[in-house]
Amino acid sequence: MAAEVVLQVALLILTLAIFFAIHTLSKQALTKLRSNNRATLQATRHFVLGSHLLTRARSTPHKTQSHSHAKSALTEAEKALSLSPRDPGPHILKALALDLLGHRTSALRSLDAALSPPCVKSLADRERGEALVKRAELKLALNRRRRVDSAVEDLVEAVGLSSGEDDTTAFCLLGQCYERKGMRDEAREAFERALTMDSGSVLARQGLDRLRLNQSPSP
Repeated sequence: MAAEVVLQVALLILTLAIFFAIHTLSKQALTKLRSNNRATLQATRHFVLGSHLLTRARSTPHKTQSHSHAKSALTEAEKALSLSPRDPGPHILKALALDLLGHRTSALRSLDAALSPPCVKSLADRERGEALVKRAELKLALNRRRRVDSAVEDLVEAVGLSSGEDDTTAFCLLGQCYERKGMRDEAREAFERALTMDSGSVLARQGLDRLRLNQSPSP
């Protein structure tokens, strides 16, 4: 009888201990969830404001105002990143703002972060394709020969992710890459592909004109 009482008391104590443990853990988890949700909401607000400022920076014809808006967009992107460092959106926003301010190397680093794990996992195929095209554009703008092959890889991947959508910019950049590498046939094909998507593409027509002008005369 005494043994049964002791066993029941022990079971009661164990049950109470489990209950309080679950209650405490649940409360901690709920607090953490609320904190995370609050941080995510704040990060989203900074990102949206930064995107709006970047749009204004791009649309204004005055350089001083454009730079002022771009700097503000950069500040908002950094605030969003401090709250949500694994979100690729603020990294891309930061890259675009830095590019507008002329800091291409730093912009490239931000895009590298957005296109690397764990951030890249959150990007849809179209978003990743657009980021890859922008990264390739920056690589070419830096005018470093060793970056051309890397830019080609980005562009080929971007075209593969597009599912046949408008790839005019990607093919124009791809044509420029092949042109720099001396791959004239591949460059011509890329520019022509760009024209099939946008017959009014100035970059594609300029690329084809360069290829014709630089073509060696027949013997």
